[in-house]
Amino acid sequence: MPDHRQGRTRPESGAAPRLYQRVFDIVAGQIETGALPDGTKLRELTLATQFGVSRAPARQALMELERQGLVEKAAGRGFRVRSAHRPESSGPRISPPKEVDLRLLSSSSWERIYGEVESEIIARIAFADWRVNEAELARHYRVSRTVTRDVVGRLQQRGLIRKDDRSRWYAPSLSPDHVGELYELRWLLEPVALAKAAPNVPASFLQDMRRSLESAIGDGEGIAGSTLDQLEEEMHMALLGHCGNGTLMQAITLHQSLLIAHRFLYRWTPRLFKAEPFLPEHLEIVDRLERGRIDNAAEALEHHLRVSRDRAIARIDLIVREFQPDDLPYLERLESAA
Repeated sequence: MPDHRQGRTRPESGAAPRLYQRVFDIVAGQIETGALPDGTKLRELTLATQFGVSRAPARQALMELERQGLVEKAAGRGFRVRSAHRPESSGPRISPPKEVDLRLLSSSSWERIYGEVESEIIARIAFADWRVNEAELARHYRVSRTVTRDVVGRLQQRGLIRKDDRSRWYAPSLSPDHVGELYELRWLLEPVALAKAAPNVPASFLQDMRRSLESAIGDGEGIAGSTLDQLEEEMHMALLGHCGNGTLMQAITLHQSLLIAHRFLYRWTPRLFKAEPFLPEHLEIVDRLERGRIDNAAEALEHHLRVSRDRAIARIDLIVREFQPDDLPYLERLESAA
């Protein structure tokens, strides 16, 4: 992609760009060509999801876009494309979308297929363990083995796949035992991270969380699954990310398979509960943090995770009873755990 702005940071010649740089380049190019119109809102979580990266490179890309003057902070959260940088000759003004729903994809790398592969695996691990065949994955998407290795590496990083004793990749099922183990790790680790994060969390961050939760509670049964997923990410990733302990956060993110799986579960079982029970639990944690009751907030988070385990198992059980996954050439269903 050519440089449209003088002074844009570029990787050294011959070096692979870092993740945030790749996100920045694609978004910057789309802003400058008008593909992302004036006023389009961009949020960290949205970019992270669409590119299949963690929030850290998405956040760094947005900061670089702001530094370059391509976006500015929006009212509330996130950023918006700056109208001052829309070329006058690029045609009539296009009304910005109310919500970001744009596929910002790399034209030649693993980001192009990652999101779909992740979704296909998530949609199936409620049912069984699945062998992941790299050669078939490359053939299915007509990409190189280098690209599929990048995809597989990212799946491993996000805790969705692992290697068996013969070094073959497989996606472990979300069985009740596996879900229980993952939640046990979470209720041991996350309260510790919360206690460390609390002194570093801006008051405005907690205020935004409160408003989002109160709005979601007010929506009642009309709340969207994507909103539930976003609120989970804010509590268990963005908030805890203020802990300042990279090693602890790395240990926590190894269990992202649960958070990722909730995207699928919320989409297909949105009415399992008349009112989503985690919302008031999250609000209680925020309330205790705002009052400076850090130990009580950590206790509330542990309680929330303990009771969430059974709710997650109930959602998965409903999926297993009511749905059946289609066959895919790169996923082989396993009869028993690897």
